[in-house]
Amino acid sequence: MKNIFFTPGPSGLYFTVEQHLKEAFRSDIPSISHRSKAYVKIHQQTTEALQKLLQLPDNYTIGFTSSATEIWDRMSENLIAKHSLHFVNGDFSKKFHSAVASHGKNAEARIAIAGTNHDLSKVEIDEKVELIGLAQNETSTGAAMPVEDINFLRSKYPDPILAVDAVSSLPIPAFDFNQMDSLYFSVQKSFGLPAGLGVWTFNDRCIEKAEKLQSAGNYHDSYNSILKIAKMAQKHQTTCTPNVLNIYLLGKVVQDMLAKGIGQIRQEAKYKSALLYNLFESHTKLKSFVSEKKFRSETVGVAEVEGGSEKLIKALANKGLHIGSGYGEFKNQHIRIASFPTHSKEQIEMLVDEINQLDF
Repeated sequence: MKNIFFTPGPSGLYFTVEQHLKEAFRSDIPSISHRSKAYVKIHQQTTEALQKLLQLPDNYTIGFTSSATEIWDRMSENLIAKHSLHFVNGDFSKKFHSAVASHGKNAEARIAIAGTNHDLSKVEIDEKVELIGLAQNETSTGAAMPVEDINFLRSKYPDPILAVDAVSSLPIPAFDFNQMDSLYFSVQKSFGLPAGLGVWTFNDRCIEKAEKLQSAGNYHDSYNSILKIAKMAQKHQTTCTPNVLNIYLLGKVVQDMLAKGIGQIRQEAKYKSALLYNLFESHTKLKSFVSEKKFRSETVGVAEVEGGSEKLIKALANKGLHIGSGYGEFKNQHIRIASFPTHSKEQIEMLVDEINQLDF
């Protein structure tokens, strides 16, 4: 029985990863030095492919970390002297707020009920706020912030560093990177790779802020601080021994996505998410957790299950179809289904058909 993973991360591997892994081992990629010319070439090819796929402006740097979670600490240490503001609407946006607070910063949380989102057109932000954090796609609840809402927030408050969590949505949203300063993700979700690599994109405003804090003595100079990441990135290197294999694989998968075309990938994402939400709305025992369509994620569909989710999850797993349980307090009440670029339209159609046929 072949297993298909619709879990929201780690998720199914991108369908070309197996062939790239074989080539990586044939070429001894896992054994090369991260200070070698061979690695520099891999690093450069990966970052240039990402710049093209995401359409990053020239003033952006791409850095690699151990995970997206690490980036919360780096931003806390390097981009905030005292005050940050966090739009919290689920467990992962809450964890970013908690991470900043644990560093002794004055981290304010604006909290929306899980399954909903903030109306950014109505928010008022104090001028003392240095960094605004928000999850464009809250993986725990399936609530997504429309890109145009993020752009509006930036136009209204251009001074604070705007840091966006796109861990489970990139590359589907068409971000305007001129309307933010920092965007980060990890590779085990939409990019369909093994876990163990975070990707941090940030612009020159972040570097200038870090330099200012460093001069004022409010900068924590860790081994992977933002200024060190930026300095080494200019040489297509990292501050410490990186996950060379995953950086190599990321470059290959991004090149595959470029060959397919980001327009087609985004069009397929709309179709697949429409299938899932139609299932949630038509099935007598399922209900979309995010009721307002404007805020429904295109990559992580979350539904409440009448009577609990355990029976449905187990029945699908017996067929080799693995979906996610609810997160945190919703573990036994919800299902979470990823429809990432690696998940074909046919796979999502099959999953929907199987759920419709099951008695749970």
